[in-house]
Amino acid sequence: MTAPLPADQPLTDRLLRSWLRCRRRAWLDRFGVAGERRWNAHRALALSDQLRSFQTLLANRPGHGEAACAAGAPGVVGLRLRGHDPQGRRLEAHPALLERIAGTSRWGDFAYRPVLARQGYRLTREARLVLSLWGRLLAEHQQAPVPHGLVLAGAGRALQQERLALGAGLQHQLDESLQRLSADLAEATAPPLVNDRKKCTLCSWRGPCDREAAAMGHLSEVSGIGGKRREMLLERGVTNLPDLASRNPEQLAEELAVYGEQHREIAAELVAQARVQATGIPQRLGAGPVLPELAQAPGVLLYDIESDPDARDDFLHGFLVLEADGAGGWKEQSWRYQPLLALQEHGEQRLWQRLKRFLDRYPDWPVLHYGETEVIGLVRMAQRQGASEVEVQRLRGRMLDVHARLRSHWRLPVSSYGLKAVAGWLGFTWSQKGVDGARCLLWWRQWRHWHRGGDGRGRASRQQLQRIFLYNRDDSLATWAVVRWLLAQT
Repeated sequence: MTAPLPADQPLTDRLLRSWLRCRRRAWLDRFGVAGERRWNAHRALALSDQLRSFQTLLANRPGHGEAACAAGAPGVVGLRLRGHDPQGRRLEAHPALLERIAGTSRWGDFAYRPVLARQGYRLTREARLVLSLWGRLLAEHQQAPVPHGLVLAGAGRALQQERLALGAGLQHQLDESLQRLSADLAEATAPPLVNDRKKCTLCSWRGPCDREAAAMGHLSEVSGIGGKRREMLLERGVTNLPDLASRNPEQLAEELAVYGEQHREIAAELVAQARVQATGIPQRLGAGPVLPELAQAPGVLLYDIESDPDARDDFLHGFLVLEADGAGGWKEQSWRYQPLLALQEHGEQRLWQRLKRFLDRYPDWPVLHYGETEVIGLVRMAQRQGASEVEVQRLRGRMLDVHARLRSHWRLPVSSYGLKAVAGWLGFTWSQKGVDGARCLLWWRQWRHWHRGGDGRGRASRQQLQRIFLYNRDDSLATWAVVRWLLAQT
């Protein structure tokens, strides 16, 4: 992937943010083909969280731009800052929010500091350096020092506020990062793919990078290989997927033993997985039925949870009801979908009672799910609601993890054993193109906002909820596609 000679464009806060996440991402932001860039919901979720934090911090709507600063508005958005780094490179930034504080600036007896809303549970290097850039350019623009910035997390009564000192050490880190960013952007070709591509799921440039990784047999394409393990393999002379597939498992085990016994033990599995991916032929592991519990079951419940992890909120429990036909098959044309919304204002006890009543309607039906999220969430809820140990064990006994059964009985030619990768390999397609859990969460937050606000967006609100239900239903249908394949293998 090559680009023309870089134009004399400024280094921006957005480029810096991208570069701190992935060097290649910043290069693509500037030189990538615009049509290959895909929108993803994670950015929208971050902006939604930021807005809620800012609304909690400020009593009124912020002012806009230079005029608001001159008027001494308590909060200001939309101000463009320009300047240069010590090497004379042009810099440009658009702080998310400026908050008025005590001090003296060119506008009067007040000054401003930059405000950033962070994601996650800790302040990252990315947040520190972006805030540092904002502070540097703001100090020059307002002709007053900016000794610290403000970092927000959460909203409402849970809003957390942390002052971050923008001292010399942080400024030195910023200068180093800008120097390296500038050097990467001056290259005619994109920086190499990152070691651990499992983190690329959130990137809008995932498509072109995925294609390049597949074409070159990047080791991260092998299921079970992350960044550190790839570095170990490269040190032992294993450079790509075909190379790994050709290795002697016993010899590789001895070579990886220098990094720890756990790496010796995984060597044979990595070689076997690479061979399956190289040939495209799935490999059966052991004999016997994968899901013997389904042989005499009157039906199955396919179960999938949608969650808001930041709020620790499992907001939707979706079930697909599928009956057996009594002749060894399934009534696939007459399945029924049952969504159970978990509204926080109704409380968990009410939700648990609804879940119990629903499950009791199908007492002998196994509950199939993909991954451990559903069994962990349901069992913990039962325990919180005072279920006896007998009830908890009965519940556990009904839950069948399709992902775990698949991994213990089959090795597939896929780079990931996640539901989307496996069901996609089987030919399953989701009804809504490009939708994932993040998009579903965004729809949920929008529905909650419109539903609570009563702002006349009832129809749009209902559409968001129906999209959530459709995505959740499709996840259960995808799980059934995997189950059906497993049952068909003899």
